[in-house]
Amino acid sequence: MEGKKILLIEDEVKLARFVELELKYEGYQVTVIHDGREGLETFSNEKFDMILLDLMLPGLSGIEICRRIRKVSDVPIIMLTAKDEVMDKVAGLDSGADDYLTKPFAIEELLARMRVAFKHCSNQQNDSKKKLLQVNHLCIDIEKRMVTVNDIEVELTKKEFELLLYLVQNKNIVLTREQILNQVWGYSYIGETNVVDVYIRYLRSKIDETFDEKFIHTIRGVGYYVKEE
Repeated sequence: MEGKKILLIEDEVKLARFVELELKYEGYQVTVIHDGREGLETFSNEKFDMILLDLMLPGLSGIEICRRIRKVSDVPIIMLTAKDEVMDKVAGLDSGADDYLTKPFAIEELLARMRVAFKHCSNQQNDSKKKLLQVNHLCIDIEKRMVTVNDIEVELTKKEFELLLYLVQNKNIVLTREQILNQVWGYSYIGETNVVDVYIRYLRSKIDETFDEKFIHTIRGVGYYVKEE
């Protein structure tokens, strides 16, 4: 990962300096910004390989920055925050973050999460060579990151799309919550697999319930799968 450019947007000056020094020691190029609006502007003017983003920032929140970046880029984003509630994690991930690290954290854990996020991003780019996937009336255009049912486009967030893609790529195979967490989020939330349940509900609301066709099935006590008729 040597030489990759990291944008760190963090208003805690001491923490930001500590992370900056550790990342530079590991060979990363690091740009540090302490304000939300300035951070977004810096991202717009330069090319970065990853963003480390605090949730609570002056000027513009991490959630809003993440949403705006996701409209134009799939750059890996890891949120750094003092909040540790499941719904706070969901909010961060739903805005487009790839991972979520709660303060205080060990630098070794951050480095490990960064390596996983880079690998996950690389795997997605390789998967995108397969253009189209289809199950019944549902179609996924991987290159365009577009989902349609009966030729009607379905608007999904980044994580919703990745979850659905993983389920469809493994159609007719029951996937455990742990498998889904490891693949879609790139790490394991030990004991917090209800994050998966939340996203399954989102997908069912947007797809199954909207089109009155059951795509996502549950095996109670095991996990979920997409069934091809």
